[in-house]
Amino acid sequence: MNKFLKEFKDRGLFYQCTNEDELSSLMDKEKIKAYIGFDCTAESLHVGSLLQIMCLRLLQKNGHRPIVLLGGGTTRIGDPSGKDKTRKILSEEEIEKNIKNIKNILIKFLDNNDPETKPIFVNNYTWLKNLNYISFLRDIGKHFTINRMLTFDSVKLRLDREQSLSYMEFNYMILQAYDFLELSKKENCALQIGGSDQWGNIVNGVELIKRYSNKQSYGLTTPLITLATGAKMGKSENGAIWLDEKFFSAYDYWQFWRNTDDRDVVKFLKNFTDMKMEDIKKIENNNINNLKIILANETTSMLHGEEAAKNSEQAAKEAFSGNSLGSSSPSIKINSKNMDNKLDIIDLIILSKLEKSKSEIRRLIKGNAVKINDKVISDEKLIITNEFFNKNYLKLSIGKKRHLKIELD
Repeated sequence: MNKFLKEFKDRGLFYQCTNEDELSSLMDKEKIKAYIGFDCTAESLHVGSLLQIMCLRLLQKNGHRPIVLLGGGTTRIGDPSGKDKTRKILSEEEIEKNIKNIKNILIKFLDNNDPETKPIFVNNYTWLKNLNYISFLRDIGKHFTINRMLTFDSVKLRLDREQSLSYMEFNYMILQAYDFLELSKKENCALQIGGSDQWGNIVNGVELIKRYSNKQSYGLTTPLITLATGAKMGKSENGAIWLDEKFFSAYDYWQFWRNTDDRDVVKFLKNFTDMKMEDIKKIENNNINNLKIILANETTSMLHGEEAAKNSEQAAKEAFSGNSLGSSSPSIKINSKNMDNKLDIIDLIILSKLEKSKSEIRRLIKGNAVKINDKVISDEKLIITNEFFNKNYLKLSIGKKRHLKIELD
């Protein structure tokens, strides 16, 4: 088996492939270009996109060149796959801003130095914006049948649930297939990689290229990654695990991985780190907490750098070591004028952004989960005074795993 595909399987990234033997043979003979698409529906990607990013890194590692498609065109339509309702339609300004921010995130993960494997960034709006509707229907639309399109999960699930599917969304799969055709023509792209929910769209592209140009192309999908608890990867009790530090700090990112369920740790070392498979094999039976720290350090270093990972590990040690918080600990500053306005414990927690919901904060207080300077707070009307601040800061804790230094500005 081809080296890339073997590691792809060994790391648990493989789900389905079109004509696997032929693709393996091609990748043995030559270095190919392969693409993964990211729709730009938010300013940042979250951990749910990380598996696809690891596929891009693996392509580079094996000498192949990744194409990163940022869906400036298809974001204007919205992928119905896995969605119960139509996505919010974004303005052109919002989409362009999202594209710029997402590209900056992806660049952190990819090697931009080797001209042979340097990623190619493309925006499908460049070819979709000028499509002639009549010509597109005649040249591309004729290759698709409604009968077949109705069998794809992205359509079938919505219809089975009797939830509306707009004609705009129904066209998404044709546009994605057309993207693959354009990249085949413009960049000689031979492979599209995507999540398992993209299988139908990817197969459409492979078939369209075959019918339109008689060229052979391939599709490869990754499994849907769920946590051992059954929850979807990329979400937490407090919202999405964003890859942009503006929305999710390096420390919180480190803690997310450090808090991985015991049952997921070895799998995630394979999925989300660059550690060699033989090295993972050697340590997989080690102390589980040590493995979690390795996972947290590896993943955080990849996104935020080694120093941020070390600081996050140190901050976690300080937070759990006793009453003090060190210089590495995550912190925020609040204006001392807030103290003049009878700031209560609920408002303090909302200011800290550790929780957003007042009702959830009240529930946590009743459950003795809120502490100031390691002392349990049981009064939800407690007023925060200067007396709580030692050396101009206090330690706010929620549960055993979330700690924050709050400083007076």
